[in-house]
Amino acid sequence: MNEESTIRWGIVGAGRIAHRFAEGLAFVPGTQLAGVWSRRGEPTRAFADKYQTKAFESFDAMLENIDALYIATMQNSHPEYALRAFKAGRAVLCEKPAAVNARALQQMIDAARSSKLLFMEAMKPPFYPLYTQLREHLAADPIGQIGLVRAGCSIANVPLDHPSYSMDMGGGALLDIGIYEAFLAVDWLGEPLEVQTFGRLGQSGVDSFASLNVRHERGVAQIFCGMDLQGKGDALLAATGGTVTIHENWWNPARATVRYVDGRTVELDAPFEGGGLNYETAHFCELLRAGAIESPVMRHAVSMQMIFITDAARRDLGVHFPFETE
Repeated sequence: MNEESTIRWGIVGAGRIAHRFAEGLAFVPGTQLAGVWSRRGEPTRAFADKYQTKAFESFDAMLENIDALYIATMQNSHPEYALRAFKAGRAVLCEKPAAVNARALQQMIDAARSSKLLFMEAMKPPFYPLYTQLREHLAADPIGQIGLVRAGCSIANVPLDHPSYSMDMGGGALLDIGIYEAFLAVDWLGEPLEVQTFGRLGQSGVDSFASLNVRHERGVAQIFCGMDLQGKGDALLAATGGTVTIHENWWNPARATVRYVDGRTVELDAPFEGGGLNYETAHFCELLRAGAIESPVMRHAVSMQMIFITDAARRDLGVHFPFETE
């Protein structure tokens, strides 16, 4: 694939995140939404009409007509679709979490590598303009070694019939929300070494709230996630020479405040466009055109370290999905 190639995207799934991806694709030059498929016929056809693309009759038929697949289904089905896409020779951008546990994620990574195909978990924050600006600012005017990451989000009004409460679909606050905080901790503190978890389970058996202390190679993370409380969604990075506050919602970062121990304060402001998913998609397209099989930003190792945290937390809370093997 050369630098001028138009990348034909296919989407599996026709829910809310699929709509956001399709809307964002309009902000990524050199791309085309070539089709959509999901198990639900009517929503799929309505999706195709809205975005002027093709509703395919089968997943395999769609794979024959695309260059890259965006997986926008619930996480229990991610490995199935990814492995079938790799077998068909297609690159995959997979919505977070890429898999519900480390074993399934490793299978996906191994399949992508053996097929020499690009595979990336769709973790959006590091590709936003604000996050990039923050990295550049701290490189030029550092606050010292970051040793604490504190972040969280809890959404009180998640309906009990929402898929996030489904054991069969791999739901729960840790995988739906906490995976973002796990990324932030890994990104700034490195490999997680030890996880301590407190929380509670909802009526369906998934985790409805979790508070984690995580020891990393370069510090400690304090993170929380929930579906039955309303919690502020900002983030704090604390270092030897100052702090960074990424203002809410930190996972759609647009503003940050850097405070130095010498009294200086720097405000960073970088609005985003297109809903935000377009930045990770543009990065993926650049990699695909360059023939890469792994992102230097959202590396496979980072995905594995993130899922290490949620795996450990689910073990602490006793959350085991019925489809998981020992």
